[in-house]
Amino acid sequence: MPDSQDAAPRRRLEELDWQRTPIGAISLRRRVEPTTGREVHEVKLDDDFLMSSLFVEAEVALADIGLDRLAGRQGVRVVVGGLGLGYTAAAVLAHHEVGSLVVVDALQPVIDWHRRGLVPLGAGIVGDPRSRLVHGDFFALAAAGRGFDRDGSPGPVDAVLVDIDHSPSHLLAPQNAPFYTAEGLAALRSQIADGGVFALWSNDPPDDEFVAVLAGVFSDVDARVVAFDNPLQDRQATNTVYVASV
Repeated sequence: MPDSQDAAPRRRLEELDWQRTPIGAISLRRRVEPTTGREVHEVKLDDDFLMSSLFVEAEVALADIGLDRLAGRQGVRVVVGGLGLGYTAAAVLAHHEVGSLVVVDALQPVIDWHRRGLVPLGAGIVGDPRSRLVHGDFFALAAAGRGFDRDGSPGPVDAVLVDIDHSPSHLLAPQNAPFYTAEGLAALRSQIADGGVFALWSNDPPDDEFVAVLAGVFSDVDARVVAFDNPLQDRQATNTVYVASV
C-alpha cells in the first residue's frame, strides 16, 4: 500500500469538456477553490464566465420565489429556460407539488453534461420522471406561442422560470433582445395559465425600466434582491429575481 507521499495529488483544475457552439466555445471545468477547499464546477463561454457552483443561491431562489406564488396547487407544470449546472431545475423538483418540468437549453453540450453525469446534479434531474430536457431556443419557442415541449402535452403551463442572459440589458446574444420587450413578454404570457407565474434571474441590480415593462404585461410585479456571501472577495454579493403573476 503506497504511503501518502506516493498518492496522486488532487488536480487543482480539470477541463471536463470543451466544444464549439453557434454562440462560441463552451467549456466545463472542475477545480478546487483554495479559499474554501470546495470542489467547484464552472462554465465558460469563450473567455466569459457563465456560471459557477460557488454561487447558486439566486438560481435556487429563482425556483423558490416563483413557485411560492403557486402554493397549494398540485400537478404544477413548470418550464425552465436555461439548464446550466442544474440548480434551478433541481430546486424546482424539490417542490413536491410540481407535476412536470421541461428545461429548454439552446446548447446541446450542456444537456449532454447532465446526461453523462459530468455535473453533480445531472443524475438527479435526468432520473426524475417528472423532468424532460429539451434542446431548443427558448426565446424562439416563447415567441412562437406553441409550447415548449414538442413531445409533451400542449397547452399553457403554470410557471416559466428563466436564467439565460446575464440580465435584461446584458445579453448573451443580441437576438435575445425582443424577449424583454412588451411584445415579447406578451407572447410568453399567452403560454402561462391564469394565476400562473413568470420569474427571471438577473446578475444586475433591479432595473426600474424593465419592471415597468413587466408591469405593463403582468400583474403583481416585484424585483427581489437575493444576497449571498462571496468568499472570493470576502463580501456580500447580490442578484435579482423578477417575479410577476398572470
